[in-house]
Amino acid sequence: MSWLRDDAKLNRVRNLMVGADLDALVVRAPDNVLYLSNYWGMKGYEVVVFPQEGEPVLIAMAPSQADAERTAWTDDIRYFPGYDAHDPRPPAMRALELAREVAGEYERIGLELSLGTQAADRMIGEPTTFTQAWFDWPQPIDATPLLSVARAIKTEQELERMRLANDIASAAMEYAREHVQPGMKESEAAALWNGFVHSRGTGWEGKVELAHGFSLVWSGPGIRTFTSTADRPIQENEPTLFEVWVCADGYWCDYTKNLCPGKLTDDYDCLLDQLLAVYETALDHCRPGASLAQLDALIRAGIAEAGYPGQPSHPVAHGVGARAHEPPYAHQAGVGTIEAGMVLAVEPGVYWEGGGGLRLEDNFLITKDGPERLGTFPDDFR
Repeated sequence: MSWLRDDAKLNRVRNLMVGADLDALVVRAPDNVLYLSNYWGMKGYEVVVFPQEGEPVLIAMAPSQADAERTAWTDDIRYFPGYDAHDPRPPAMRALELAREVAGEYERIGLELSLGTQAADRMIGEPTTFTQAWFDWPQPIDATPLLSVARAIKTEQELERMRLANDIASAAMEYAREHVQPGMKESEAAALWNGFVHSRGTGWEGKVELAHGFSLVWSGPGIRTFTSTADRPIQENEPTLFEVWVCADGYWCDYTKNLCPGKLTDDYDCLLDQLLAVYETALDHCRPGASLAQLDALIRAGIAEAGYPGQPSHPVAHGVGARAHEPPYAHQAGVGTIEAGMVLAVEPGVYWEGGGGLRLEDNFLITKDGPERLGTFPDDFR
């Protein structure tokens, strides 16, 4: 999908570069390439050289020329062959050689030196990682903090793209609610959801070229965190938990939603009320100027008061955008405040000893008046 150049986003990056005294950025993580050029590469070999002044350069594989010219904001695109009969090196080395050539005129260059995670390329869920040669630049400067600050505040275009991902995820949950039945396998329920996202989300509203869904589905006693979907049966009168993500042309949403074929048992009914109360308190906190560390503490204190101290084992709030999990993170060892324009995934959860439990999660745009829920599928699924 070709989007108009998002000057609000690019100008924000350049202003931060002025403050950091950086002449240029050289990025190759697929999410940062997308962020700065609108090009979502096929194999993760792409590079953007983004100067503080002047036009950026996209470096891409020659077989992807048609896609790059159709979608990228950059007029200057340099191509390298995926295979070269006269050059036995892997293609990433040709991309690096071009990047060094393009960036040669700049003195203070920012690189993704402390990148913790990165999104996958468009082809498969297998990120192409950096070799040592990508870090061996003369006096490189770590630009990851700068990019994290820039990406934390979403532009109107980014929000439009994230709303598309949220709409697809919500519609897929409605489809799952209609078709999930007791006795089918957890993996079958996951496949229903994933299939809807890929088949119906691709082409969504004429604005999405490629939508992919990713899911973890557990039912009843199978509900546990940090485990995989299995062939356990969908339970009647107990929740089936969908931990799900949608990527729509490189922009993401991150949900946890629940279904219950039948009437929810009393113990789950009580747990859902407890979690909804914790959730409401957390969302009341999510206003501009509020502490991110305190958000984590607030959620965990509420869960402890409900009788589950030390839970959950996973993070309870993080940013979403060109990655499903990106800064800012709410953590008591961290710093920072919630700001208008951020999109946060908030996800309190409780897991019972031996299996079972619940988690709630949606994505929220932070506004001056408080959080705006981006999804439409309900958290109270009774």
